[in-house]
Amino acid sequence: MLTIRLFRTGKKNQPFFKIVATEKKNPPQGGRFLEILGFLNPLTKEKRIKAERIKHWLNVGAQMSDTVYNLLISEKIITGKKKPVHKKPKKKAETPKPEISAEAREEVKEVIEGKEGTKVKEGAETKAEVKKEEEIK
Repeated sequence: MLTIRLFRTGKKNQPFFKIVATEKKNPPQGGRFLEILGFLNPLTKEKRIKAERIKHWLNVGAQMSDTVYNLLISEKIITGKKKPVHKKPKKKAETPKPEISAEAREEVKEVIEGKEGTKVKEGAETKAEVKKEEEIK
């Protein structure tokens, strides 16, 4: 399948993109492409796009990446709504602290009192806290 996408060239921290038509299976950093359709320099905001050739490749059946699609809409080569390119961060679900029912707390107290004859503080909520309290005594 043919695709129209950006091909990054340029030095480190000095990006420069070529708009190319290539096979989708070719890696984006590889130099194997069918035709250069324009370029984009994000530092100077300079861009040059061959609109006729892009329309030709679209008629042949080439698909566009989301970034190229949005670029062509902003240049008014094609019409439509822009696609959201950046992913929205997932909201972290707050995990509630596990609560122990009153019945379970009573069972823990009974087991401990039955074995060692000690009493447990009212604030102890888990078995680990109960064991720590026993070790302290």
